[in-house]
Amino acid sequence: MNPRLPFALIAISCLLIMLLAAGFAPEHLAEKVPELKWAGPAGLPPFGADDGGRALLDYAMQGARVVAVPSLIAGLVVAGFATLGGVLRAMGVGWLDRMLQAGGEVVGALPRMVVVLVVALVVPDEWRGLLPLAVTWALLSAPGAMDEAAAVAERLGGSRFVEALRAHGYSARRVYLYHIVALNLRPVVVRQAAEVMMQVVFLEIGLSYIAEEENQADFTHPANLKSWANLLKLGYASLVVDVPSGHALALGVALIGVVAVMSLALGRAVSAR
Repeated sequence: MNPRLPFALIAISCLLIMLLAAGFAPEHLAEKVPELKWAGPAGLPPFGADDGGRALLDYAMQGARVVAVPSLIAGLVVAGFATLGGVLRAMGVGWLDRMLQAGGEVVGALPRMVVVLVVALVVPDEWRGLLPLAVTWALLSAPGAMDEAAAVAERLGGSRFVEALRAHGYSARRVYLYHIVALNLRPVVVRQAAEVMMQVVFLEIGLSYIAEEENQADFTHPANLKSWANLLKLGYASLVVDVPSGHALALGVALIGVVAVMSLALGRAVSAR
């Protein structure tokens, strides 16, 4: 059996769980049920209830809805730029490669969190959500991904590698799409995309937790949705006061773990032979 197959199955399973949870997430939390206040998983399967007796399953699904699509789009943006960087280095277009490197150095030097917060403040209300912030984070992460992919193409021999394959009769499509991208750039491109997906999820949780602590409007999702940060906020109380909300904290940490496992498994699934 291919040793990378189990990692691919784990990554695909985690991604499908996130997408399915996002697709079936309710628009609003259910009405409060006081008699189920802080019910555990046994009292309200599968994850228990919050301080109003509402199912934590709805929190988990709504949180997935907040992060699933924006993080996936951010990963695709980084994958596209990384592929572009590697292919251009293999093509040997020196002037264009140097221009991209110069632009990448400028973008890469920008403080990511500061830029993301500025975007969150200036984006119009009708566009407010995680997607603009996720794309911004992806664009700021792209120069590093492009540099790594370009380094891989350069180690192959760059344009000399392409010329050698063309001399053997391979078409340009086969050379660039198969030999360059699929066989050699794939590990870097997919790993960088997976890491950015995970970073976007963590970014959303961090921003939502700060907004919850400061009683501010959320930058990443509308008021009718709950973030996974709300689970951490509910559960954190069990660590400092006598509140039976440990199951909420455990669920929030588990969801973060699912995202981390998906990212790591995806990177292992496409590792070089």
